[in-house]
Amino acid sequence: MTAASPADTKTAPVASPDAALEKRARAELDQLWSRGTAFLGTEYAILGGAMSWVSEHNLVAAISNAGGFGVIACGAMSPELLAKEIAATQALTQKPFGVNLITMHPQLDELVQVCLRASVGHIVLAGGIPPAAAIRAAKDGGAKVIAFSPALVLAKRLIRMGVDALVIEGAEAGGHVGPVSLTVLAQEILPHITEVPVFVAGGIARGDAIVGLLEQGASGAQLGTRFAAAEESIAHPRFKQAFIRAAARDAVTSVQLDQRFPVIPVRGLVNDGSRNFLLHQAETLRRFQANELTKEEAQLEIEHFWAGALRRAVIDGDVENGSVMAGQSVGMVKSVQPVSAIIDELVAQAVSALAHRSCRRSN
Repeated sequence: MTAASPADTKTAPVASPDAALEKRARAELDQLWSRGTAFLGTEYAILGGAMSWVSEHNLVAAISNAGGFGVIACGAMSPELLAKEIAATQALTQKPFGVNLITMHPQLDELVQVCLRASVGHIVLAGGIPPAAAIRAAKDGGAKVIAFSPALVLAKRLIRMGVDALVIEGAEAGGHVGPVSLTVLAQEILPHITEVPVFVAGGIARGDAIVGLLEQGASGAQLGTRFAAAEESIAHPRFKQAFIRAAARDAVTSVQLDQRFPVIPVRGLVNDGSRNFLLHQAETLRRFQANELTKEEAQLEIEHFWAGALRRAVIDGDVENGSVMAGQSVGMVKSVQPVSAIIDELVAQAVSALAHRSCRRSN
């Protein structure tokens, strides 16, 4: 028998140490957020934050198609408009997505039924403590209910009310925010809530940050600001460019001048609108103190200043006078990217972080 020549010898390719390490890290990531992916029915436990005027069918479907979980922002939509938005999303994706409903909406019960008739699998109840009746209706209709909790005591209460998952959102987030940072909320809530998946939100823009929160007990992460500037976002080009130019310190919460006239804290980019809002409050206070306005009239004057301001910024591109809602992670938005590239980047950063930790442990 003649010996085989080197050319005849076939050997199986040997994976490089780096490739093997990356494979193990990816498996570790899949395990870390397995509870979240199982709950959402997705490849990645990455949710899109529900942003008014931004989180519509194009962006929502893009997030879901890229392996994440898109969420429609219902906002002030009527039941008829929401039904059309859900249908438009379903026309673009076969993947799971959710709908965010504001608990103070006067037609909340009807909106829940719209979601159920369209077979939406996840309903997010936001903007306050959800009514028990809305939770029951959603669950009886076969949907899973997600709610927001800014404190441990409320998290426990919501679980008793029957919610299936929680989002804890730190003050670093854009739009309407609470007073506590995600760093603190994660420490306060994650070690003590194990009954349901808990997703974290606020100031998250990198995959390695997601890993750290998963290791603390989170089941996944919600991002808004990075997706607002995505290629598939319908936001005006000037809106996206404002994100790219901004630093983290440019995203600040609205200022309240007098405790008698509450201002709902909203985080957005400093611009002429936010500066004029301070002047508007000061002038309104002067008129109130001069008895030109009643307390109720003064409060309405302050509240109406921002009417339509978000749409002006997002849709019309008036980023100087409109409300450019953005989280502090805006400083890490460097370009307009496709949603798939954003998610791929987040996953790659998460895998890389886990691989480096594995290397350090082995050394």
